[in-house]
Amino acid sequence: MYKILFFVFSIQLAFGFTDPSIIKKIDPLVIKNYTQKESAEYIVLFKDRLVYSKSLALRSKNEKAKYVYETLFNHAKKTQRKVVSFLSNKNIPFQSFYVINAIKVTSDEVTMMTLAEMDEVERIIDDTPMKMLDYESEKVTNSRSSEPEWGLKYIKADSVWAKGFTGQGVIIGGQDTGYDWQVSPLKQKYRGYIDSTSATHDYNWHDAIIKNNPIFPDTILNPCGLSVKQPCDDNNHGTHTMGTMVGEDADNKIGVAPGAKWIACRNMDRGWGQPSTYIDCFEWFLAPKDLNGLNPNPTKAPHVINNSWYCSREEGCNESNFLLMEEVVKNVKASGIVVVVSAGNSGNGCGSVSGPPAFFESSLSIGATDINGNIAGFSSRGPVMIDSSFRLKPNVSAPGVNVRSVIRGGSFAGFNGTSMAGPHVAGIVALIISANPALAGNVDVIEDIIEGSAIPTVSEMSCSNFDGASVPNAVFGYGIANALQAVNRALEFNTNILENEPSSIKVFPNPTDELLTFVIENGNEVMENIEIIDLSGRVVIVMEQRKNLMYTMPVASLESGIYFYQVKTNQQTTVGKFVKL
Repeated sequence: MYKILFFVFSIQLAFGFTDPSIIKKIDPLVIKNYTQKESAEYIVLFKDRLVYSKSLALRSKNEKAKYVYETLFNHAKKTQRKVVSFLSNKNIPFQSFYVINAIKVTSDEVTMMTLAEMDEVERIIDDTPMKMLDYESEKVTNSRSSEPEWGLKYIKADSVWAKGFTGQGVIIGGQDTGYDWQVSPLKQKYRGYIDSTSATHDYNWHDAIIKNNPIFPDTILNPCGLSVKQPCDDNNHGTHTMGTMVGEDADNKIGVAPGAKWIACRNMDRGWGQPSTYIDCFEWFLAPKDLNGLNPNPTKAPHVINNSWYCSREEGCNESNFLLMEEVVKNVKASGIVVVVSAGNSGNGCGSVSGPPAFFESSLSIGATDINGNIAGFSSRGPVMIDSSFRLKPNVSAPGVNVRSVIRGGSFAGFNGTSMAGPHVAGIVALIISANPALAGNVDVIEDIIEGSAIPTVSEMSCSNFDGASVPNAVFGYGIANALQAVNRALEFNTNILENEPSSIKVFPNPTDELLTFVIENGNEVMENIEIIDLSGRVVIVMEQRKNLMYTMPVASLESGIYFYQVKTNQQTTVGKFVKL
């Protein structure tokens, strides 16, 4: 208690006994920075923010992308006007974001305090360095193999190729340490590729690393340089993950979706990024720009983004960072992009999925398995305890031990980590969309298919309310991802059953094992009909027509899996999903 009081007193001394309500707006790490230097970097988060926490009632991916981009951009432009004018008039460096209503600023403490005092500002957040997920290299080799890598066979990607679906027509995005686009398995898969000697990087590449990361001395320069105009990898990590998603040449079958194209953003300086660099990349993916940072075009956005990075409390992440990144992921998902995230390598304890963005509800989080289908010892477990939600994570698991892929310069290496598992599932997303293009942009449905088609896998480990002997569990999630079953589900899926805007109908419990209750909270509505529909579009249960405000339906007879409900009232029709245990 005395330490806390002393810290508060010290802050008041440092800022001249400023109104405590203003001090509460400021991340303590920002205040600490000003005790060590005259100028600091931070993020100004605005109170008035648009956050799309639910799916949009728009059918096509491009419609969703355009709508989300335009509404977010216009809202940020309007609400940031006063702060932008203030900073511009004082020639203070800043970067405005719209994917989350925020501005990155570098200034002295007087300017920072002035911003904190503005009514439209909710919080001043430290731009804390974040580290990519650690990984281990098994070996580096130039050996080649015409056989698909073990992970591709394990998830049956090769069986999907035999059906004629390789990810064609799909764009995969990656934000990582960068990418060596000229290595053989990746070069012709790059969306900017023209021929063996030329490429266009407009709308296909963005570098968010514009200065050396604060953890590196100024004398240590990034080997790629800064603000580079073509893809470059300063670490190997990014190139390796992209290889697992799309990589292929005459002698190497390393990619899950070799028919897909890729675009990319560098968000880390030798493995270390910051909230601002991750936000920058997410925003660029939502509406890619040309190399001059102009002419954003949401129709050029990818279908899926792979994310193999995280931030722990030990690195300075806290609730303010969590909020910032979670709202970004929600908005990107609402625009029709699947956000695949590695679950983390924090080991075998319950609740170890604890770093953003892996624990966010909007992220499709992936655990790692070995060649025998065992969970990797390093793979983080759920449920999510860090925000007291106790939600299920990971969603599914995939190969992540000794995964061979390409690295800088064209060599090959076997890496271990959930960083290697996530790209397998990002590749499955591409296979699903190539098999049923109507699913593009319908993120919830794609995620449901991946979860519902995973090979159910149990564990000896139970965590909280998740019994390891049941599926889903906190170790494997819904099981090990299976590309063949996912594509078969996608081909069977009735695309007339797509998500719509949320209504006044509440459905619980979800997941359920015996009973499902529907309640109308709007007194002007009554339920007239309820249908339960499986993933193939087959109606499996029907409620006879009656005028109900509440109805409890027995569902014990259903097989375990994901189902949709369609509720017709006297005013509207609502479609949603539930999980039958």
